Amino acid sequence: MSVFAISDLHLSGGESINKSMDMFGPRWLNHASKIIKTWHSLITDSDTVVIPGDISWAMTLDDVIADLSVIDSLPGLKIIGKGNHDFWWTTISKMNRALASAGIKTIRFLQGNAFNADGLVICGARGWFFSSSDQPDIFETDYEKIVLREASRLRSSIAAGLKISGGDPAPLRVFLHFPAVLLGEVCEPILTVLLETGVRRVYYGHIHGNVSVPRSFESQGVTFTIISADYLNFTPVLVT
Repeated sequence: MSVFAISDLHLSGGESINKSMDMFGPRWLNHASKIIKTWHSLITDSDTVVIPGDISWAMTLDDVIADLSVIDSLPGLKIIGKGNHDFWWTTISKMNRALASAGIKTIRFLQGNAFNADGLVICGARGWFFSSSDQPDIFETDYEKIVLREASRLRSSIAAGLKISGGDPAPLRVFLHFPAVLLGEVCEPILTVLLETGVRRVYYGHIHGNVSVPRSFESQGVTFTIISADYLNFTPVLVT
């Protein structure tokens, strides 16, 4: 029983989806097949895989079922978080009903909650952009409202995780879609929650291969590790 992670799958199997990742470079050619192949080579049904965001290019809950069904068919329990491109994401109750209707049994959603996985406690939230100037126009204009909401969701998730761990932050592993700290940039509300709650290991996605970043780095006692699919050569990585 092990815990693995990989972010930014960017699947596009739904009938109404016409989005190829090939435009982002040759490494993305047939990337879904690469993920499936490496997944089968590493993951067993007793393992857990955390996928913190940008799961699918689907825009609606109906359209995303095709991609979630592919993920469901792979070995292991999957814990899925929300990314900035997951426009299909709706309420947890609606998503759980959609999974049940589709017969999907191995996917759980991470939002304000936590999961115990082989002695590690899985927590997380989407996070958000570093500043209002980084936030694209397609998203809500109230940057402060969004980032504070994400910080609140992260705090709730960590609180749920601390209940599981008996108050000990050591087993907690936080999964964010957005980095909280990177290359001199800081998302202060998110980092504040991490520091105040004693979290020491954080995994994040969102950043792709066109940006050169360290695989892991430490900031204020917290180790941050990138798990975007293309950085991992589309291979889930062991969480420690």
